[in-house]
Amino acid sequence: MSSKNFKIAALAGDGIGPEVMREAIKVLRVTEKKFSFALQITEAPVGWAGIDAASKALPDATLALCKQSDSILFGSVGLPDRDPTIPKEQRPERAALLRLRKEFGLFANLRPVKLPKELASICPLRPERLGEGIDILVVRELTAGLYFGPKSTEEIVELHETTQQPRSYRKAVDTMVITCGEIERIAHVAFQAARQRRRKVTSIDKANILENGALWREVVTDLGKQYPDVALEHMFVDNGAMQLVLRPSQFDVMLCENTFGDILSDEAAALGGSLGMLPSASLGKASAEQMFGLYEPAGGTAPDIAGKNIANPIAQVLSAALMLRYSFGMVEAAVAIESAVGKAIAAGYRTGDIFQVGEAETRKVGTREMGDAIAAAL
Repeated sequence: MSSKNFKIAALAGDGIGPEVMREAIKVLRVTEKKFSFALQITEAPVGWAGIDAASKALPDATLALCKQSDSILFGSVGLPDRDPTIPKEQRPERAALLRLRKEFGLFANLRPVKLPKELASICPLRPERLGEGIDILVVRELTAGLYFGPKSTEEIVELHETTQQPRSYRKAVDTMVITCGEIERIAHVAFQAARQRRRKVTSIDKANILENGALWREVVTDLGKQYPDVALEHMFVDNGAMQLVLRPSQFDVMLCENTFGDILSDEAAALGGSLGMLPSASLGKASAEQMFGLYEPAGGTAPDIAGKNIANPIAQVLSAALMLRYSFGMVEAAVAIESAVGKAIAAGYRTGDIFQVGEAETRKVGTREMGDAIAAAL
């Protein structure tokens, strides 16, 4: 990869994925010209689009493209009405998204959550709960825990205690497994990120109940000694969920294992106004300045609004900005996109998910119009 020429695999996926991907690419093209670098963007099917095109959620050609690229810009996969029609292991989220995470060792998921002051009115919390504002980075371990531990579903046959007649039922098991090394590498990411922010890490666990939680707290505590300039606190996950609602401004960097991070980052996203505002970066090597990554909105395919030009493209656009920052080292370009999003919001542009009737000096716009407004602000 040259310093000014980058290859991107653009996998739009299902539902609203193609619509919001189109706007992200539109913004990237403007950024490309403004900052004089070259983007070779190649689109390929994934999810149900992949199944329809090549009978696989992650077609061989799509995976090959990803391996030849410098990063992956991902949309979303899965369709609730079609997913149950095929075996679980072939469904898009497992067969495409989770496989890509494993294939490229994408162990660190970063989800920045910010509430622009112009959108304070759509935050579900009362103004007095917002404190100094919401600016949280959720750092989530991505390749261990419940989502990747051993799984099984089996039929159990036993005798009824009273009648002694045989009866059967199904039992499902998901195993939560994590190692010291997996905890250490994601903790390093969180502490290093905190050094670039407000120098505070809140580590989330369930150490009072779960063995992996106890190990998590022990390892994070020991590793935290390597970062004396960063304050470390521990919080049980149930309290963390409550504190996000009571006083979200207390959080800077939240360090979470896979399942807890998935849930808490979506809760935090609601505080930022909408899942349509939440980008994410899934990264590999933590020590490299430029890392291979998969960049995607945190929301889903939203098939009920697909094709209607009403989806919010901001999360996809901001995911593209994260790509420029982390995989390509184009920090100035990333900041420009983030600033352009802010300018579009400040100018009153609102997709339906962030629009409020009666709000002064705002206008409800569609997916394309929001993308145009962001591109124009660049």
